[in-house]
This record gives sequence, C-alpha cells and structure tokens, in this order.
Amino acid sequence: MDRRDFLKKAGIGGAAVAVGAAGSSIVNAPFVHAQSKTTKPWRLQTYAGATLAEHVIKPQIDAFNKAANGEMVIELYSADQLVPTSELFRAVQNGTIDACQSDEDSMASPADVSIFGAYFPFATRYSLDVPALFEHWGLNEIWKEAYGEIPGVTFLAAGAWDPCNIATTTPIKSVADISGKKVYAFPSGGKFMSRFGLVPVSLPYEDVQMALQTGDLDGVCWCAITEIYTVGWADALKYYLTNNVCGAWIGSYFVNTEKWEQVPEHLKTLFLLSIDSSNYYRQHWYWWGEAHYRVNEKKLELTTIPDAEWKKVEDEALKFWDEIAATSPRRGKVVDILKKYNEEMAKAGRPYRY
Repeated sequence: MDRRDFLKKAGIGGAAVAVGAAGSSIVNAPFVHAQSKTTKPWRLQTYAGATLAEHVIKPQIDAFNKAANGEMVIELYSADQLVPTSELFRAVQNGTIDACQSDEDSMASPADVSIFGAYFPFATRYSLDVPALFEHWGLNEIWKEAYGEIPGVTFLAAGAWDPCNIATTTPIKSVADISGKKVYAFPSGGKFMSRFGLVPVSLPYEDVQMALQTGDLDGVCWCAITEIYTVGWADALKYYLTNNVCGAWIGSYFVNTEKWEQVPEHLKTLFLLSIDSSNYYRQHWYWWGEAHYRVNEKKLELTTIPDAEWKKVEDEALKFWDEIAATSPRRGKVVDILKKYNEEMAKAGRPYRY
C-alpha cells in the first residue's frame, strides 16, 4: 500500500494489512476480519527500516498479535512507509496512525525533553544506563509530565538501543580527521559533533546506502556496528571509529491518546509487557552484536582516537549540556539528573565506569 492509498483509506475503516520486512504480511486478512472483536487494527510505524525492524520491533508485534488472540491486531510499518519519520509525532497526534516507535529527536516532537531522545552526547556509557535513569532516577515521571502538556499523544515507555559511533569511507584516527566529513546523523548528536567539523546530513533512511555508494555521504553517525552490518551499510563503508559519542540510543513508544483510551485494560497491560520484552531483546542483541562484529567480521577496519585526545570531545559535551540546561527549567532538571547519575557511576567504579 502506498502513501496515497493509505491516506485515502485512513479514517474510513479501510485498514490494509501491513507488509513486513520480509515481504509477507504480519497478519493475514481473514484473521483480522474474522477474529478482531474489540478494536480495529492499529497502525504502528517504527523509525527503523525494514531489515532493522526485524530485530528492534517485529518480534514484539508478532508476539503481541499472537497473545491478543484476535481481540486486537497491530499492523507494523517500517521507516517512512506511511509518513516521513519527521512527521511521525504529528501523525500519531492527529490519529493518522495509532502509535509509533522512534526517538523523539528525529520525529520532531514538540516536547522540551525531545532533545534527550536518540543520542544526547555522552549522557550514557552503557545501554543499562537508560532503564536505570528512567526507572530509578525520575526520567519516566519527567517525560510523562512533559507529554501530559501536549494534547493527543501519550508517552508509554522509553528503552535503550545501541551506542553511537562514526563509520566512514576514509579513516578517522584523530579528532581533526572528523572535520569536513558529510555524515548521516541524528539532529542533536549531529549538531554537537559539528563543533568538530562534522557535517551532519538529514535524508530518508532508505536513501543512506545509495548516498554512501555515490559519495554524497562520507559516513554515518547513526548507530553502532551491529546495525551497520545488519542493514548492509558495512558493504559501503570501510572504517569504524571505536570511540563512541554516546553509550545508548534512547527510543520511545507513543500512542494516540484517544485510541489508547479505547483499548481494554488487559490489552493495555499486554502491550506494555510486550514493550518490556522488546527492550530486553534489544539489550542482549546489541550487547552480543557490538562485540561479535568487531571481533569476527572484517569488512570494517577499526580505528581509535587516543583517550587523552578524545577527552576533549567529552569535555565539550559538558559545555553542550549546560547550554541545553539553560533553555528551559525542565531541561535543566534532566541535565542535573544526568550529571548526578554519571558522578555516582564514576564513584561506583568498575564495572560501572572505568
């Protein structure tokens, strides 16, 4: 189903069955029409392209649909399939789609906390930092407060993905080598790294591979090595910088508030449990992959900037934090939590911080 057909059908009850990443429907039409008893099929779009979605969300949606036993069905769409990622938030807000999985930074969320979505530079060291911050350091409450002020959209949960590293077609062995490289990047992370001469580029996710092959891009600052191999970018890149800009991507789930309120409580609970399951899957999949691809795959040559030189980048991030903190009281509160959290991790020592 193309975008034009989707927009014609949206709102008049003509929901088509989503086509999954492997080209087969996630649920078949007879199942939807014969057994859906409580709600019409939901449309959920992820930030991820089809290949990556096979890991970061499809297992969750498949499991939910099976466990819901026909009472509710979620149709999964990959990046830009129904609406551009930059329009995801508004599409959920106005009910064009029912839910989304994305970082807030690239989906143009109007909340002041959105800048911390995706890769806020050096906010985290490991993926477990994200659930610790949200579940035990108050970020869940701050996010719910922020989105409680915005009509039409409900924040459900945040989770961790992979670190953010730079992979390129020419090597980076010093901070100076970053300068001038045109790199596909998230808005906030790209803005920060532009202080070192990086040229952040925004374009549709599915166009990245071709842009790398044609030389329109020099690299990516979008993910870490697991995704680079999984989505095929390793075939167009040559070098991977082991110094990361952030330890974990923060992604979230959002739903249209009116649609969410119509869902029975037991199905709400089931969907929230499926989010927890997806968060757990990503924790071990990325943890496995970041080591596996460095050690066992040879398409990318690993390079490293010495710690003493890279510390200049880390120190600059703290200045960036203070600049962001000054822009709103709520952002200031988040930055204060990040500082205190990282101070505690440093005091705790190994394995929390080295």
